[in-house]
Amino acid sequence: MAFQDLFRKKSVSDILRQVENNEADGHAALGKHLTARDLTAFGIAAIIGAGIFSTIGKASSDGGPAVIFLFIFTALACGFAAFAYAEFASMVPVSGSAYTYSYVAFGEIIAWIIGWALIMEYAIGNITVAISWSDYFTSLLDSGGINLPQWMQMDYLTASNGFADATKLIESGKAFADLDASVQHAYTAWTTSPTIGSFHFVADFPALLIIIIITALVYRGMKESRNASNLMVAVKLCIILLVIAVGVFYVDTDNWDPFAPNGVAGVLKGVSAVFFAYIGFDAISTTAEECKNPQKDLPKGMMWAIIICTILYVIIALVLTGMVKYSELNVGDPLAFVFDKLDLKWMSGIIAVSAVVAMASVLLVFQMGQPRIWMSMSRDGLLPKRYSRVHPKFKTPSYATIVTGFVVAVPALFLNLTMVTDLCSIGTLFAFVLVCAGVLTLQNRTDIPRGKFRIPYVNSQFIVPLALVAGLIFAFTYNSKQTMAFITNEAKMNDSKTLVTSMTKEEVAASAQFLKQEHESKLTSGTDLEANLSAISKNDESQYISLVNELPVREQIKYESGFDLFKHKIPMWIFFVVLVGLAIWAFRQKLSLIPMLGLISCLYMMAELSVWNWLYFSIWLLIGLSIYFGFSRKNSKLNLKTV
Repeated sequence: MAFQDLFRKKSVSDILRQVENNEADGHAALGKHLTARDLTAFGIAAIIGAGIFSTIGKASSDGGPAVIFLFIFTALACGFAAFAYAEFASMVPVSGSAYTYSYVAFGEIIAWIIGWALIMEYAIGNITVAISWSDYFTSLLDSGGINLPQWMQMDYLTASNGFADATKLIESGKAFADLDASVQHAYTAWTTSPTIGSFHFVADFPALLIIIIITALVYRGMKESRNASNLMVAVKLCIILLVIAVGVFYVDTDNWDPFAPNGVAGVLKGVSAVFFAYIGFDAISTTAEECKNPQKDLPKGMMWAIIICTILYVIIALVLTGMVKYSELNVGDPLAFVFDKLDLKWMSGIIAVSAVVAMASVLLVFQMGQPRIWMSMSRDGLLPKRYSRVHPKFKTPSYATIVTGFVVAVPALFLNLTMVTDLCSIGTLFAFVLVCAGVLTLQNRTDIPRGKFRIPYVNSQFIVPLALVAGLIFAFTYNSKQTMAFITNEAKMNDSKTLVTSMTKEEVAASAQFLKQEHESKLTSGTDLEANLSAISKNDESQYISLVNELPVREQIKYESGFDLFKHKIPMWIFFVVLVGLAIWAFRQKLSLIPMLGLISCLYMMAELSVWNWLYFSIWLLIGLSIYFGFSRKNSKLNLKTV
C-alpha cells in the first residue's frame, strides 16, 4: 500500500451521494426530526450537567471567584471551535461529526485517528457522567433514609487509593473523623467490601443502572430521546434559575476578596474541570443527518447553547463564591453544599433531584453521539458492516447503540472519576484541534462545495505573529520569575499531603517529634502532622519551605525535580513549538483568524492537562492504529474502489 493512500480523501459530493444511496446499499435512512430549538436544547442538555453540579466546586476552590474568567476563556475557545464545526456541518450535513470532516480535509488515516479519539471522548464522557450521576443519586437515597453499602456505590480505584491515603494519614496522627469525607467513604468501602482472596469486590452499581436506562431510551428512537431531553432541560433550567434567585440574597461580597487568591496559576488549575463542563456541544453535529435543515439549524443550535450556558455558569460561579468562601467549595456537590451550610435544606433536596435529572440528560446526548460515529465509520468500511445497521422501526443505529451500552457500562463500574474526566477532555480537545485545522486547510480550496454558513474572515497574517511576540515580551518581563523557573526546570516543593503520604512510618514519627521539639508554637492541630504542615503552608509559604527543608526525611520526597518535574512540562513545550509553526503558517497563508484562535486555545488547554493523560491518549491511539492497519485500511470502501 502506497504511503499516499493513507491520506486518500472523500469528496463532499461523494459523501452526500452515499447518504442518498444508503437505502439501496441496505442501510436504512435515519429519521429527520430535529429543529434549531431541539439542537439548542440538546446542547444545553449536554453542557449543563456534571460541570455545574459537580466540577464547578473544585475549579472554584482552586481559582476563587476569578474562575469566571476561566469559564469565559473556555467558552471563547469552544465558540471558536463551534464556528469550525458549524462551517463543516453546513458543508457536509451528515452524521459523523469531526470524523467525516477530517475525511474530507486530511484523508483516511487522520479521519480514522479522530474517529477513534471521538469513540474515547463519548465513551469516557459517558462513564464520567454516569459516575457523577451515581454520586448524586446515592446522596438522594441517603437523604431519604435508603443507605446503600459504600462498596456498591464507588469504583474500585477510588476505594483502593482512598484506603492507601487514609492509612498513611492515620499513621501520621490524623484521626479518622478528621479525614475528608471522600477518603472516609473510600476507606469504608474497601474495608467492608466482599473479598475473593485478596481481591476486594468494589463496583459502582447505580452508574450501571442509569447507563442501561439511557441506552434503552436512545435505542428506542430519536423522537423519544428528543422529547425526554427537552423535558429534562426545562426542569434543570428552572432549578438553576431558582438557585440563582434564592442564592443572590445570601451573597456576601466580602467572600469575593481576594478575587483571585491563587493568581493565574490557580485559575488555570481548573482547566480540565471547566472544559469538561463545556464538552458535548460537538455531539450536536453527530445528529446532522437527523436535522430537518442542518445547514441552517446546526450553527444556530451550537452557538445559542454555548452562549446560554456560559451566562449561567458565570452567574452560578459568582453566587457560589459569594455565598461561602471559595476554599470551602472543594466538594462533589457544591450547589447542595452551600445551601445545606446556610441551613436551607429544602433547597439542597431540590438541587439533588435536579442534578440527577441534569446528568441523565447529559448522558442521553453523549450516548446518542457515539453510535453515530461508529455508524459513519462502518459506512466507510473502516468498521464491520453491522455497526451501520439501522433499526427498521426505530430508525436508530441499533447494533452500535447496544455495543455503546456495554462499552460504557463495564468500565463505569470500576474506573476513577478524575482519570476519566481528563481523558475525556484530551480526546475532545484533539477533535476540536483537527476540526479547526481542517477549516484552515480547506480555506483556499476552490474545488470544495460550500454550505450556507461560513466563518467570517479576518486575516491573521500579522495578528498571530505579533500576539506571539507580545506574549514572549510579557513572559520575560512581567512574569519573568515563573518563566525562568519553567525554562530552568527549577525544583518545586511538594505540598503537605504529598509529602506526608510519601513518608515511611519512621519518617512520620521523626518529623512529628522534630516539630514538637523545635516548632511547637506553630502547631495548631495536635499530633496531626499533615494538618499542621498544611496550616503553616497556608499562613506563610516561605515559612513552610524553610520548615520542610529542616525535616528529618529523604530529600527526594521534599522536592519534585529533574525529569520527574520536567515530564509534566512536556505538553507545554510541545504547545510552544507548535505555536511557532502556526504563527509561520498564518503569516504565509493569510489564514482566517477565528478557526486559528480555536486551534491555538484548544492546543493550550491540551497542554494544561497532565503528561499522563497524553501518555494514556497516545496508547489509545496506538491501539486504534493497530486496528486500522489490521482491518480498516483493506476494507475501506476507498480501497475497494482502487482494487
